Amino acid sequence: MVKLKKYNGFLKLFVIFLTLFSISSCSTKNYNLTKIEGKQLPVSEKAGETAEIENFIKPYRDHINKDLDNVLAYCPETLDKSTGKWQTGIGSLMADVCIQRGNIVFNAREKKNIDVCLLNHGGIRAILPKGNVTTRTAFEIMPFENSLVVMALKGDQILDIASYIIKEKKPQPLSGMTFTITKDNKAKDIMVQGKPLDLNKTYYVATNDYLANGGDSMTFFAKSTQKFDLNYKLRDVLIDYFKEVDTVVAPKNIRITEE
Repeated sequence: MVKLKKYNGFLKLFVIFLTLFSISSCSTKNYNLTKIEGKQLPVSEKAGETAEIENFIKPYRDHINKDLDNVLAYCPETLDKSTGKWQTGIGSLMADVCIQRGNIVFNAREKKNIDVCLLNHGGIRAILPKGNVTTRTAFEIMPFENSLVVMALKGDQILDIASYIIKEKKPQPLSGMTFTITKDNKAKDIMVQGKPLDLNKTYYVATNDYLANGGDSMTFFAKSTQKFDLNYKLRDVLIDYFKEVDTVVAPKNIRITEE
């Protein structure tokens, strides 16, 4: 036992000696950077792949792909956000679906109904192609984690929505509201749920949490008198709609007209 303690003590001293020697050696030498070299390493799908890792991942990947490729509905035509000046089939569909599915939650919780839905043109990230509609389709259209919220707005903010759409000159997904654009780029004949706009009334406007926080310069949402978070992701809204219908039918009704 005494010999072992002596050995351990000697070993510790030796380690300390080597450490001090290394520090001393480094401090007496001056190093100057003379050259930096580099080379491009191409990365492909096969780069760094090992059989062990691939075998481990494969069952999980296959399970996820099976879920994503599950057919939910059928779409008889391709819906693209680029086809339309003031509205598009896919945009109108998404806005309609948000009111329809959102009302299930909003009405049950608050005993109120959503009047308008406004989303953003840029939030639609893919087409809805003709053919089978799968869970993967919903993830491609809505890859973000945005949730559906309802904002309580006065009639003045509904006017702001119309002004925003005219100013941006993009087909923003809109539902529950119609209006006409005059020759001097003003909104007239604004209707909400088929009734003339009442500036003194409170309207419930569905949107996503990004826009509700002022995203895409939608500052009018900051004037909301109340906010309701439905805890319902827009992607899940789409998926639940696809599961509910056999065939996806794009709305054809006109929401924005020009003089």
